[in-house]
Amino acid sequence: MTASRVRLSLLDQTPVIEGHSVADAMAATVELAQAADDLGYQRYWCAEHHGSHGLANPAPEIMIARLAATTKRLRIGSGGVMLPYYSPWKVAEQFMTLEALFPGRIDLGLGRAPGGDQRTARAVAGGIPAGDRFPEQVQELAGLLSGSLPAAHPYSELLLQPQVPTRPELWMLGSSDFGAQLAAQLGIRFCFAHFINADHGQQVMQMYRQHFQAGYEASPYSAVALFVICADTEAEAADLSAAVDLRRLYQAYGLNKPIPSVATARAMDYSPRDLAIIASERGRSIVGTPEQVVERMLSIQEACAADEIVVLTVAASYAARLRSTRLLAEAFG
Repeated sequence: MTASRVRLSLLDQTPVIEGHSVADAMAATVELAQAADDLGYQRYWCAEHHGSHGLANPAPEIMIARLAATTKRLRIGSGGVMLPYYSPWKVAEQFMTLEALFPGRIDLGLGRAPGGDQRTARAVAGGIPAGDRFPEQVQELAGLLSGSLPAAHPYSELLLQPQVPTRPELWMLGSSDFGAQLAAQLGIRFCFAHFINADHGQQVMQMYRQHFQAGYEASPYSAVALFVICADTEAEAADLSAAVDLRRLYQAYGLNKPIPSVATARAMDYSPRDLAIIASERGRSIVGTPEQVVERMLSIQEACAADEIVVLTVAASYAARLRSTRLLAEAFG
């Protein structure tokens, strides 16, 4: 597939960069969504994270309402709601309300990862998250949204509000065959998180397509989510990549810190162990000039046979993230 024919979307974790506030991070998310709307991106997803100094959005459904109100044509959604924390009924009500406010523009992406440490996860869920019931939760949620709960289901005769003629697009987000298999079984769109697992996307996506059964959707549709930073020059890309390296090192050591600046990254004195960790993590990132990143993005998309690419960019400055988004839009036509 040529670059000009690729459907391109964005995933935003609302990163808090060193030296900036949470308010700065949220304002940058609004600015990026507005730019994506003008630049022709397909959709814009908000991630859910808890207890993180580096990521500022624990409530994607609230951010979705803010972004949908300030954009015109872009699909806005969650990437994703961590369903084990919540009642499927409540999630269905929230997203049907969003669909009523912004018809035909709402996506509901689902995940089962905790989105934070285990103690915080228990606090969010009011106990232990219902991870072991995740398949049943997804099936119930799909039935609520589509009005297709079995007659024997205890909620089948209840009124889910609001009642509107359209419904959100439903997506399963995952980095393993578990999510792909569940999405295929229930007939849901699937997005593979290459930025988490860079090794098995081709096999996982093939499984999804081969085992897909018509359900919420009539036919399979997939996306691959890539971590990408696009810069004007190789030197700038190297600086931004150094900050990504340090961010990944923080994560490997369990350090809860804001996203590092280029200056902080360049001042680091790495041990041999640090350098080994950094080298092992680089396969999850695509950083370079437009020509360099587009070539690799298209290669991964082709290998995964994905219908769409979802781009995640966490850079060392909000200006660099916005510039990356503009460069990608230009490169993909």
